[in-house]
Amino acid sequence: MSLSEGKPGGRYRIGAICLPANLEKRLEALGMTVGTCIEVLGCKSRGVLIIKVRGTRFALGRSITQNIAVEAVA
Repeated sequence: MSLSEGKPGGRYRIGAICLPANLEKRLEALGMTVGTCIEVLGCKSRGVLIIKVRGTRFALGRSITQNIAVEAVA
Protein backbone atom coordinates (compact mmCIF):
# COMPACT_ATOMS: atom_id res chain seq x y z
CA MET A 1 0.00 0.00 0.00
CA SER A 2 1.13 3.57 -0.45
CA LEU A 3 1.64 6.04 2.37
CA SER A 4 -1.18 8.18 0.99
CA GLU A 5 -3.59 5.40 2.09
CA GLY A 6 -2.33 5.57 5.69
CA LYS A 7 -4.78 6.39 8.46
CA PRO A 8 -4.13 8.90 11.28
CA GLY A 9 -2.74 7.07 14.30
CA GLY A 10 -1.34 4.26 12.13
CA ARG A 11 2.26 3.05 12.31
CA TYR A 12 4.00 1.91 9.13
CA ARG A 13 7.38 0.69 7.89
CA ILE A 14 8.78 2.12 4.66
CA GLY A 15 9.23 -0.60 2.04
CA ALA A 16 10.29 1.41 -1.01
CA ILE A 17 10.62 5.00 -2.16
CA CYS A 18 10.08 5.61 -5.89
CA LEU A 19 10.72 9.32 -6.40
CA PRO A 20 13.11 11.41 -8.52
CA ALA A 21 16.69 11.02 -7.29
CA ASN A 22 17.02 14.54 -5.87
CA LEU A 23 13.81 14.27 -3.86
CA GLU A 24 14.66 10.77 -2.67
CA LYS A 25 18.08 11.96 -1.47
CA ARG A 26 16.44 14.86 0.40
CA LEU A 27 14.05 12.50 2.21
CA GLU A 28 16.96 10.20 3.08
CA ALA A 29 18.84 13.17 4.54
CA LEU A 30 15.79 13.86 6.72
CA GLY A 31 15.80 10.26 7.99
CA MET A 32 13.19 8.65 5.72
CA THR A 33 14.98 5.51 4.56
CA VAL A 34 13.74 2.05 3.63
CA GLY A 35 12.96 0.12 6.81
CA THR A 36 12.24 3.20 8.93
CA CYS A 37 9.08 3.19 11.04
CA ILE A 38 6.80 6.19 10.70
CA GLU A 39 3.55 7.29 12.30
CA VAL A 40 0.75 9.16 10.55
CA LEU A 41 -0.32 11.99 12.86
CA GLY A 42 -2.99 13.58 10.72
CA CYS A 43 -4.40 14.33 7.31
CA LYS A 44 -5.01 17.83 6.00
CA SER A 45 -6.90 19.02 2.94
CA ARG A 46 -5.90 17.88 -0.54
CA GLY A 47 -4.17 14.75 0.79
CA VAL A 48 -1.37 16.36 2.79
CA LEU A 49 -0.19 13.96 5.51
CA ILE A 50 1.47 14.96 8.76
CA ILE A 51 3.89 12.19 9.71
CA LYS A 52 6.39 11.54 12.47
CA VAL A 53 9.79 10.13 11.50
CA ARG A 54 12.41 9.49 14.18
CA GLY A 55 10.88 12.07 16.50
CA THR A 56 10.45 14.80 13.86
CA ARG A 57 7.16 15.85 12.26
CA PHE A 58 6.87 16.39 8.51
CA ALA A 59 4.10 17.43 6.15
CA LEU A 60 4.19 15.61 2.81
CA GLY A 61 1.96 16.21 -0.19
CA ARG A 62 -0.03 13.57 -2.01
CA SER A 63 2.37 13.53 -4.98
CA ILE A 64 5.11 12.35 -2.62
CA THR A 65 3.13 10.00 -0.38
CA GLN A 66 1.67 8.13 -3.37
CA ASN A 67 5.22 7.06 -4.31
CA ILE A 68 6.23 5.70 -0.89
CA ALA A 69 5.32 2.04 -0.34
CA VAL A 70 4.65 1.07 3.28
CA GLU A 71 3.44 -1.89 5.31
CA ALA A 72 1.48 -1.73 8.55
CA VAL A 73 3.34 -2.34 11.81
CA ALA A 74 1.51 -3.91 14.75
